[in-house]
Amino acid sequence: MIAPVPIALTVNHERVEALVLPRLNLADFLRDHLSLTGTHVGCEHGVCGACTVRVNGDIVRSCLILAIQAENATVETIEGLSDSGEIADLQSAFHQRNALQCGFCTPAMLMAAQDLLLTNPDPDRDQIREHLSGNYCRCTGYHAIVDAVESTAHARLERAG
Repeated sequence: MIAPVPIALTVNHERVEALVLPRLNLADFLRDHLSLTGTHVGCEHGVCGACTVRVNGDIVRSCLILAIQAENATVETIEGLSDSGEIADLQSAFHQRNALQCGFCTPAMLMAAQDLLLTNPDPDRDQIREHLSGNYCRCTGYHAIVDAVESTAHARLERAG
């Protein structure tokens, strides 16, 4: 029998300690142990992007990381970004541009879009498409998503002066 392993990490600015099985991935830890269900599990192979989270400031596929690999890490989920207000303008743009339909990809798409806007505050449409290319959406066709990210980038630049 495999014994649980203790881990400690910070999730959405809160310290978390837990006992986990060594093979438990971070996505399942977030969903099943912390009830952070905005991190969706789609393919479990790192292909669809639905499980995107930030670990130590970088977006990653949480289905490809074991929970024990996040020891002492800082993890941010869509719930954390939403609660902090960091992506409020993106969320509003997604709503206004009808950039979501079923909503399954939306949390990860928002995380990827925010990552892009943090590193490139004025991306062109091709750069937006390229950055979001690891996040699959089967409903929208991406046009409205690109519109939403582009309009958010322009609005942020205008606010910044």
